[in-house]
Amino acid sequence: QVQLVESGGGSVQAGGFLRLSCGTSGRTFSIYRVTWFRQAPGKEREFVATISWSGGSTYYADSVKGRFTISRDNSKNTVTLQMNGLKPEDTAVYYCAARSELGSDYVRPTTYNYWGQGTQVTVSS
Repeated sequence: QVQLVESGGGSVQAGGFLRLSCGTSGRTFSIYRVTWFRQAPGKEREFVATISWSGGSTYYADSVKGRFTISRDNSKNTVTLQMNGLKPEDTAVYYCAARSELGSDYVRPTTYNYWGQGTQVTVSS
């Protein structure tokens, strides 16, 4: 079992930055792909960024490419999402999720086994 905990959300003005962290106490965290999703009020949960188990491969949604950076430190069981140049449309609850590297379609939330509780990000104009 993997229990994920997000931290680092908050309120910022447009153009600002935030750093989200996803942590776990699970020993096997390093073998999982970890992905950030977000969900705004009245909208479906959407893919933001993903990182492979080793950290060697990353992929971003077009809407955040060039502004957000995902990274991981398996020695600390932590995945980080650095968010720069925030825009009001980035406002959402951000969730980290983990799953096995096996299989495809890692941008779909339904393929993930483990989820954090979410952290709110609010960007004002």
